[in-house]
Amino acid sequence: YLSLQGESTFAGLPCVFVRLTACDLRCSYCDTAYAFSEGKKMTLGEVLSNTRRLAEPFGVHSQRKLEASACGEAPQAAREARALPVSSPEALRRDVIRLPLVELTGGEPLLQKASLPLMKSLCDDGFTVLLETSGAHDISAVDPRVHCIMDLKCPSSGEVSRNRWDNLKHLKGADEIKFVIGTEQDYDWAKQQIAEHQLATFCPVLLSWVSPLTAQQQHESLKKTPVGQKPISRKELAERIIADSLPVRFQLQMHKVIWAPDARGV
Repeated sequence: YLSLQGESTFAGLPCVFVRLTACDLRCSYCDTAYAFSEGKKMTLGEVLSNTRRLAEPFGVHSQRKLEASACGEAPQAAREARALPVSSPEALRRDVIRLPLVELTGGEPLLQKASLPLMKSLCDDGFTVLLETSGAHDISAVDPRVHCIMDLKCPSSGEVSRNRWDNLKHLKGADEIKFVIGTEQDYDWAKQQIAEHQLATFCPVLLSWVSPLTAQQQHESLKKTPVGQKPISRKELAERIIADSLPVRFQLQMHKVIWAPDARGV
């Protein structure tokens, strides 16, 4: 489906979303539990055809400068920009991307083996391709032209033990690390990981506030937030980022501000 990208450094840009079925995590705050099992089987060709159809009105020459690398060979200035810290203004707005973006999301896209050739084909078509992944699966085989937006699961998710730390060595400057923050303990844990692993030198780091689930999103299979954790408001999260001078990007889920929090296909 075609909508606006609601998260990451690409927020606000037109994007074709390919939502894939299945996930082997059950994060406490998951707002797409319907993707655990819903959906229909499609061939690789059908997915590519539908994506091209949705993108067609934008034209093959629809491009825009943005603070991320293009899906393909980047110019020398862009390659140099990737080596700069995320806070450096010289690293911003140098590359050109094609609109609409295409994002594989889920569920967990990497559970489906066909996601790898799908991403390669989309990149070969010239699309700027994003991958939303939980961080629990190996990203080493993902086409290097793809922008991996990889979670590091915080304590309140109930899935912190599933983080695949070996993935850090496979991240590129054009990728992004995302922490979903729901509690004060999440923030403290994320702050510790950012410092211990010097994550801001890898790629942009995102701190995303957990939006409360609606009644329809409260899937019975989700993990419970560990006892004793204290919820953090979006205002408190923003103020702590400022007070601690963290080299991160604060983000809200833009699509939930525009549309109903439990709306699908947006």
